[in-house]
Amino acid sequence: MVSQARKSELLFSGSDWNFAKLSRVYDEIEALGTEELGLDIYPVQMEVISSEQMLDAYSSVGMPLMYRHWSFGKRFLYDEFLYRKGARGLAYELVINSNPCIVYLMEENTMALQALVTAHAALGHNHFFKNNHLFRQWTDAGGILSYLDFAKGYIARCEERHGLAAVEAILDSAHALMEQGVFRYHRPPKLSSEQQREGLRERLEYEERSFNDLWRTLPPSQGKSKPEAGDEILAERKKSLKLPEENLLYFLEKNSLVLEPWQREIVRIVRVIAQYFYPQRQTQVMNEGCATFVHYTIMNTLFDRGRIGEGAMLEILRNHSNVVFQPSYDDPRYSGINPYALGLDMMQDIQRISTAPTAEDRDWFPDIAGRGDWRDTLLDAWANHRDESFIRQYLSPALIRKWRLFALADGADEPHYEVASIHNERGYARIRSALAQSYDIGASRPDIQVVDVDLLGDRHLRLQHKVKDGVMLEGQSRDATLRHIRNLWGYEVSLAAIDAGTGATLSERWTKEL
Repeated sequence: MVSQARKSELLFSGSDWNFAKLSRVYDEIEALGTEELGLDIYPVQMEVISSEQMLDAYSSVGMPLMYRHWSFGKRFLYDEFLYRKGARGLAYELVINSNPCIVYLMEENTMALQALVTAHAALGHNHFFKNNHLFRQWTDAGGILSYLDFAKGYIARCEERHGLAAVEAILDSAHALMEQGVFRYHRPPKLSSEQQREGLRERLEYEERSFNDLWRTLPPSQGKSKPEAGDEILAERKKSLKLPEENLLYFLEKNSLVLEPWQREIVRIVRVIAQYFYPQRQTQVMNEGCATFVHYTIMNTLFDRGRIGEGAMLEILRNHSNVVFQPSYDDPRYSGINPYALGLDMMQDIQRISTAPTAEDRDWFPDIAGRGDWRDTLLDAWANHRDESFIRQYLSPALIRKWRLFALADGADEPHYEVASIHNERGYARIRSALAQSYDIGASRPDIQVVDVDLLGDRHLRLQHKVKDGVMLEGQSRDATLRHIRNLWGYEVSLAAIDAGTGATLSERWTKEL
């Protein structure tokens, strides 16, 4: 039995929730997160939604405002079918990377579960969105909602003016290229006309200072041949178009000669949305790990301080265990590494290394072992790493043993797998490197670039796919995507597969062959 005095100290009792309880719990959780963990968050806007609204949010890639497209309806029907049949549950919450940070809570949640997901989303994800360098570089949290509102209205007006079929055709082609419609690296800012003039003046002054007429009298070098006129033209053409270009949607938006202004704007809208989601694809382990570590730490602290009852804490731990459950490789439920589980284990391992290191930890992590400042280490990691670099730097031998990780060598010409790395010093380093590499989307996504086009000639758009480890594009998907590129470009398109190691041409596909 819980005493009356103890019961009055609890933030809530029972499973029913109301907005007063939600507000009281959020205030307590926010104070703990900012004071105890040092979290820095956007203002929070919490909304309670039904299961039907959650399914709708699923279909529109989790955004509260989205234009219409048939693929969203298809996704809605698919998710609804699985949910009604009991084959799939719904997320307890949904969080938007925006300022203010919008958190959707399911109305079916109990009060204990509302407290858990509030700490998870409103504190954990919120802090990660605001502070991680990838999100700071590539997303505008303060402007994304107003941009989506503009995009939704603009596309609706295009549908009224140009017809549903015409708009849908552009969206279909743009959506097919979303994976290849992002910038992976920041470009230098465009120089103003004044800066360009200043650069030209400095170059001319340098040439005047360094000019020496004696160089004109030297015989031409025997080893170097004069560049052909065609090579010079090609080089100048590539320079003017800034080729090679990795962002296909950007290149088509800026250079296609068949797109009308409204079509270019639709391509731009899809490109901006693709870029907005680009950091999330690189930080799933870190993002979910951060949110899970935050909710686990805060909930346990509240329980230790007598602010959450034992019954509520048991429910919280049961839901937490479901989230971080990692099936073994031979379990029918296995579908890969659970990012919640791996992220939480790595962050708790950093906490252990900082406070109670072993001799092995001191050898592998001399900068953080035994220093006790695990909060600063985690805050620094959350701000400055993505999944690949985080795993490469912080995955410990102790965690490799706990997860029973090992590396397999799978040669195409070998009939059997070979266990290439085991639990020894050299094996730990290789396992960590191999796991980190699997989270590098630059290595796992196809490297396809625009390499040449003659806008004043036949306008043939030449693409190049750099093939790594002999992995070619799947034929049917490749041909369908080439047709979409052809629709946006308006002229002949070809894709050459080039071996990344040797530079040899492995195959070439033209749209006229499709």
